Amino acid sequence: MITSSIKELMSNYENVGPGDVFSGIIGADRMKQFLMIDLIERGILCVPSPLSQIISGSKVVQALFLNKWMIPHTRAILRRRDLIDAVSWYNRHKIGLVVTKEDRMHCGFGIRKWDSIETLYSFMSMADTSYPFILQPLIENFKDIRVIVAGDYIESYTRYNPDNFRMNMAAGGSSSPFALDEDKKKFCTAVMERGKFPFAHIDIMVMGDNNCYLSEIALSGGLKGARINREELDGKKQAITDKIIKDNVI
Repeated sequence: MITSSIKELMSNYENVGPGDVFSGIIGADRMKQFLMIDLIERGILCVPSPLSQIISGSKVVQALFLNKWMIPHTRAILRRRDLIDAVSWYNRHKIGLVVTKEDRMHCGFGIRKWDSIETLYSFMSMADTSYPFILQPLIENFKDIRVIVAGDYIESYTRYNPDNFRMNMAAGGSSSPFALDEDKKKFCTAVMERGKFPFAHIDIMVMGDNNCYLSEIALSGGLKGARINREELDGKKQAITDKIIKDNVI
């Protein structure tokens, strides 16, 4: 049995089992992880993979699982203890300006710049409800690249805003095509393989010719600035999904 909507899955939840398929996205609510674990334990094939869905839905999870591809000294701050440890670490490494990224906040609205980690700690000492979040050194003079990958289809373009350090299109940036070389394609492929992403929207930061860092990855995202339209991309994603199901279901 193949179930393709969360409503249908929940209405028939106790009857699905080994050999069944759930094809769709489980919403980013607090029950998501528990549902994913239960479906895996019961032998139900989920497409996209449960790991990719969990990673896609949380910037903090990305900082935990995909840290090796991110800016050096990137940290997932889950509680005050993590932040006070980061204060010592950042000061030891002479890191001044820092950036925080609020979990599950999109379109650049959760990205904030701080003049020092001490300023951040002073603020956070009065605002425990802002945990968890990502902490990173502020990086300047880089190219912000959006990469769209769906099977053999790969498209990439720059996003630039001279008036805002948030480069994404929602913050008023402009775009232009960007030629992705083989090293950067391999970089994106490695990130996708680690997170078991069948397709992805990947934001990378390119410094100079070779330094490449992961900013964020998601199963879906905005297409402003892209050549491909939503209908075409959804068709490619559906073809990938159908193939995964066909290859894994007898």
